[in-house]
Amino acid sequence: MSDASSIEALPTLRRRDWLIRAGGGCGVLALHSLLCGQNSANPLAVRQPHFAAKAKSIIWLFMNGGPSHIDTWDYKPALTKANGKTFEGFDTTTGFFDTAVGPLLQSPFAFQQHGQSGAWVSSLFPYLSQHVDKMAFVKSFRTKSNNHSPALFMANTGDTRMGRPCAGSWLTYGLGTENQNLPGFVVMTDAQGRGMPKGHATNWSNGFLPGAYQGNWVRSQSGTPIANLKRPANLTPEAQRRRLDLLAELNNAHLAEHPGQPELEARIASFELAYRMQSEALDCFDIAKEPEKIRQIYGLDDERCSHFGRQCLLARRMVERGVRFIQIYSGGTANDQSWDGHADIRKNHTEFAGETDRPIAGLLADLEQRGLLEQCLVIWGGEFGRLPVSQLSNGLPTGRDHNPHAGCFWFAGGGVQGGTSIGETDELGHKAVVDPVDIHDIHATILHLAGLDHRRLTYLHNGRNFRLTDVAGKVLKTLLA
Repeated sequence: MSDASSIEALPTLRRRDWLIRAGGGCGVLALHSLLCGQNSANPLAVRQPHFAAKAKSIIWLFMNGGPSHIDTWDYKPALTKANGKTFEGFDTTTGFFDTAVGPLLQSPFAFQQHGQSGAWVSSLFPYLSQHVDKMAFVKSFRTKSNNHSPALFMANTGDTRMGRPCAGSWLTYGLGTENQNLPGFVVMTDAQGRGMPKGHATNWSNGFLPGAYQGNWVRSQSGTPIANLKRPANLTPEAQRRRLDLLAELNNAHLAEHPGQPELEARIASFELAYRMQSEALDCFDIAKEPEKIRQIYGLDDERCSHFGRQCLLARRMVERGVRFIQIYSGGTANDQSWDGHADIRKNHTEFAGETDRPIAGLLADLEQRGLLEQCLVIWGGEFGRLPVSQLSNGLPTGRDHNPHAGCFWFAGGGVQGGTSIGETDELGHKAVVDPVDIHDIHATILHLAGLDHRRLTYLHNGRNFRLTDVAGKVLKTLLA
């Protein structure tokens, strides 16, 4: 018996079948629109949080490559005093290059206190130092790998192995997104032609969650921001709409015969999202509409930082339009083209801090002046920190290797208490020794600020309920407003 005759033989018709048989391709779409808050046909429909949210949107500024905490936000005067000495008892396998371990290396950057909080800040950040009273620091971050790819996976997904859903996917799975004409989860990578972070799109993968929660990579510099976004010149809007209506009718008829397939539902929803994006996404990415004064705040008048400034400005425009989660990567694939100062920490960090300092400060100031910072959580951090011992380059102690035992994050806006700090590293910045913080704690705190209990946000996969924080994670309540 054919599938069609099977449907004919049913004694009663389901609502969806009735709409399809009534020539209801448009009817199905109308029903979808009416029920989008309850129907799985719209996986990105807005869902209620577990409790009142402080942050409606999140911007994660990912300093790819491993920024050195002891050269940025974690001042260590004892390291200056010990400069050039041997680090007795140091495990040379802590970093990645165990045969190039040199003596202890003081920071080449001067530190000063700033703001009412008196936070110590490196000379790398003349602009961000003006915003320390907005920041809540985590100075005792640690992770499980000294290698970029697994450490990146850990930072994004909570696991060193690829295949798990990332934080942005979990957040959009739990909350949906307010603007149905734009993606709920957007990713922008290094805009200087340096490539993507190691592991590439696995870092913003939906893993075993439905495909609708995959991060959407966008081009932030030249050309169309999203591939195939513009309608072909020879296709009228009316003709395109008719094609989509027919496609929706066929797809929904197929879905009616194969219910409960999230990948199929996500694919169907993606066609309509792509259509709606043709108007709003192009407008969102048109920063020419921004006043010159705003463009200057982000450093668009400075060739050194204009590429990252454009990305930060785009992030603000997306937040205004209801995009839920935005992640921006500074630095690309190769070690010397990211925050990975193996050979020369001074040169490396001067370059990447110079590219990001003014744009991020501009983002914080712009969000605040628009009344958006209170409901937008901004995060700064990388996959790990750097070691206090030097890494020898051509026999000279000028670089720093990876340090999985210590690193630094900061949060601003979105329900955090500015001017606060949690955790400490030892006097040399080698290991987190006071209130160590794991990535599951970072993730639990992000979800909490978004109104989600990390223990309740689960997804059944292979017979087990999974969550972003696995079986760990604690909310960093000290940092909350």
